[in-house]
Amino acid sequence: MAVSMADKWFEIATTEHFWIRRRFDVFQKLAGDLVPSAKEVAEIGCGNGLLQKQIEAQYGRPVTGCDLNEYALQRNVSEKSPLLCYNIFEKREDLRQRFDLIFLFDVIEHITEEAPFLEAVNFHLAPGGKLIVNVPAGQWAFSAYDRAAGHVRRYSIRMMRSAAQTQGMEVRRWTYWGLPLLPTLAVRKVWLDGETDQDRVILKGFDARSRFVDGCMALLSKCEPIPQRLAGSSLMAVLQRKGS
Repeated sequence: MAVSMADKWFEIATTEHFWIRRRFDVFQKLAGDLVPSAKEVAEIGCGNGLLQKQIEAQYGRPVTGCDLNEYALQRNVSEKSPLLCYNIFEKREDLRQRFDLIFLFDVIEHITEEAPFLEAVNFHLAPGGKLIVNVPAGQWAFSAYDRAAGHVRRYSIRMMRSAAQTQGMEVRRWTYWGLPLLPTLAVRKVWLDGETDQDRVILKGFDARSRFVDGCMALLSKCEPIPQRLAGSSLMAVLQRKGS
């Protein structure tokens, strides 16, 4: 099925990209303790498997990956994680309440109808299970890059809490991250204004272009405490049903 995601992104994004490394670093600081105790782990919207590979390497755990993007799945770099070309709205009975930890990394900002999607995600979540969500933050930064990437919104913690409440869930842990990157977001928004070629927008907006620049951006991105509640280019949160 068609998905709201730019294929060009999968050609640029690797586990060596500074942003992918920083995202995983933030996850480890915020919620890395949840992985070892989880019985079954899944990632919905796994794409080319960068998070799956990182978890395999760090925790020695497979992560069942689900996606509708066949282009991305064919390029999935995970080594021991099962892959499903699967529409979660099908709600397969053998996957009902199967996973006690589900990752939604940079997924729900692509979904127009947020509530039905989260309801379908929760069908697959075991009682007491947790969702770990990462999304772009700051609607002020919405730009040509977001449109090219297939984003329909950027989030605040207020929006995340509202989304969680529609499913009877609450935010248990959260952090903004990417605070040092905010000036680059502002520059990117101006720089890409008027650019219409989707592949060029993704290339110009995400490609670090050289190891030197990637290294500099990696150092810059680490100049913040985690968790922090001030602002950031992204928002990460742990969601769980109330009373669990």
